[in-house]
Amino acid sequence: MDFNIDFLETLNPEQYQAVTTTEGPLLVLSGAGTGKTRVLTTRVAYILANGLAHPWQVLAVTFTNKAAKEMQERLTQMVGAAAGDVWLGTFHRIGLRILRRYGDLVNLNKNFIVLDADDQERLLKNIMKECLVDTKEYPPADLLEIIQHWKDKGLAPDAITEAEKSNFCEGRALDFYRLYQKRLHEMNAVDFGDLLMLPLLLFQTHPEILAEYQHRFQYILVDEYQDTNIAQYMLLRLLAKGSNNICCVGDDDQSIYSWRGANVDNLLNFEKVFPGAQIIRLETNYRSTEHILACASSLIANNTGRLGKTLHVANQDEMGGELVVVQGYYNGQEEATEIIQKIEDENHAGIPLSKMAVLVRLSFLTREFEDALIKANLPYRIIGGFKFYEREEIRDVVAYLRLVVNQNDDLAFMRVVNKPRRGIGDKVVESLQQTANARHISLFEAINYAEIKPAPLKTLQAFREMILDAKKQTSTLRPVVVAKNLMQVSGYIAMWQAEKSLKSDERIDNIYELLNKLEDFASLDAFIEEVSLQTENDEQTTGDQLVVMTLHASKGLEFDKVFLPAWEEEIFPHQRAIDEVGEAGLEEERRLAYVGITRARKSVFISYASNRRVYGQWKNALPSRFVEELPPEHIDRRGNRRMGYGAQFSDIRMPWAAEKQTPKKRVGKRVHHETFGDGVVLREEGDRLEVFFDNSGLKKVLARFLEEI
Repeated sequence: MDFNIDFLETLNPEQYQAVTTTEGPLLVLSGAGTGKTRVLTTRVAYILANGLAHPWQVLAVTFTNKAAKEMQERLTQMVGAAAGDVWLGTFHRIGLRILRRYGDLVNLNKNFIVLDADDQERLLKNIMKECLVDTKEYPPADLLEIIQHWKDKGLAPDAITEAEKSNFCEGRALDFYRLYQKRLHEMNAVDFGDLLMLPLLLFQTHPEILAEYQHRFQYILVDEYQDTNIAQYMLLRLLAKGSNNICCVGDDDQSIYSWRGANVDNLLNFEKVFPGAQIIRLETNYRSTEHILACASSLIANNTGRLGKTLHVANQDEMGGELVVVQGYYNGQEEATEIIQKIEDENHAGIPLSKMAVLVRLSFLTREFEDALIKANLPYRIIGGFKFYEREEIRDVVAYLRLVVNQNDDLAFMRVVNKPRRGIGDKVVESLQQTANARHISLFEAINYAEIKPAPLKTLQAFREMILDAKKQTSTLRPVVVAKNLMQVSGYIAMWQAEKSLKSDERIDNIYELLNKLEDFASLDAFIEEVSLQTENDEQTTGDQLVVMTLHASKGLEFDKVFLPAWEEEIFPHQRAIDEVGEAGLEEERRLAYVGITRARKSVFISYASNRRVYGQWKNALPSRFVEELPPEHIDRRGNRRMGYGAQFSDIRMPWAAEKQTPKKRVGKRVHHETFGDGVVLREEGDRLEVFFDNSGLKKVLARFLEEI
């Protein structure tokens, strides 16, 4: 196999060692900007070029479609067409691939569909309403989060223990979970959590299938290992028992997704889980200047839950650079206005807007920056707004196509049966649902049996024939032709054309953009599958636009200049993170600050305000404790005379100082928390208390947020 040796010659010694250490378990501890993607890709190419495995015997797992695409492109440059035979993709895509082959062993038909978060929430809302639950008092989104948490741990309903149960809706969450899984089965559908949980169940209940994949995957490579959840960890551990050749690349200092199930302990305990494992540290940073790295390293050194590494600049040209600026403002509006003015000045000086970014801790903070950008007439993009596949018209078209592929898809049926309006009201739908529930059939099939008045029944029968006719067309016509025909005959495009507004014109453009994408697919099934996996944060900016996004969304990106506003107590670190999990929450917030700083190549501008409007109310603010953790010799600290305190604020009594005091002995005492109410203290762990609250159950909170009663 051809392999360009130049790729090896471009590696530094640590990268070379990580690429060529092929046998046995290996943890590559990769700091920000140290070239982990290069290492992963070159390692796969090295394995193939040396004949250590065939391409289909290599499994390379990423967390985003964007990362997988980048790896695929680089690997193709190195080894050519063989790159296409490597099992390379996200965890969910790999899980989907396995289920397409063996789904029948976990009660799935071959053409099952994958629901996104919006569909999941709507399905749960329907279930809760059927159970006469007030969905305003008990939001389906909260239930979805609980179910996803269980699936992140690989727990099917029958595996939920008493300790894992939830107090949601008076303890009914598990019952809803059972109904939810039953409804998914009836629809021949899965959700994202199932793409991990069901392959895990498959391997656990069919050892012969596990043995097949253990034998197949001679080498396993994992990107962003610090972001794996329990189900992903269990899958990897089972698969690695075959060859024991597992290489995980990750950075414990960039573990920022615990709220969606990520468990940094998977990385920290790597040597215990895989005995004899080697650890190689990538510490040469190719992105940032000396001052930026010094600030990031000083900040993250305050965390105790880390393996530790020291980043240094790769090039002498990057020594020094601009000091990291720390600026105080009077209020949030002044902060946003002046930052946008600085960005405009930099742009006039020749720096493209696309090479600058504003990164915020909470999404509501983007509003003031958006106002300032509009006034300055600067092009920008808010990452985290509606993505293409989340738009109403796109969801509608996809729902039509989903129904063509799978007539059991009740969610798709409900979305489009009266869109455009066909006179199918709530009573008609209710009649269909009653018939479907009584006969254990889909809403689509219930059209044949429901007792409905002649006019709406005739309309429903016409709708049914339209969908079945489109299904017949799939055997002789290209998917794009089937879709275009359906959009015309259904009257959906005509509906938007009749509205005659700029917004409707935009919707029609979006519909045709979607239909154009169908040109690349051989079947509707393949297209629906691809769309279902487009819910990850793979957005990219287009043109010369300033990017405004949350810190969580910025991971993996880099810019010349980064602006980090609102570094204030209660916002950053976020108070809820500390309240809920104490020191662990604070450490994750600090890792998030580390991620923000290390997005920058050339300069970082950190700011805070003494007054900020938070959810409609003005609040006084103190600088974040993270500001005090920055090394003075590497920052340019600037005060603001309007704030009442200037450049030096170390003499101000900060509220977190109380955390270092010895806590009172409170075990057994009754206490009150502003959010959770009254409860009794069960355990003390330093400044953290384990409290059983009367109405909220067991929680861990900091002592300073409790009052004895």
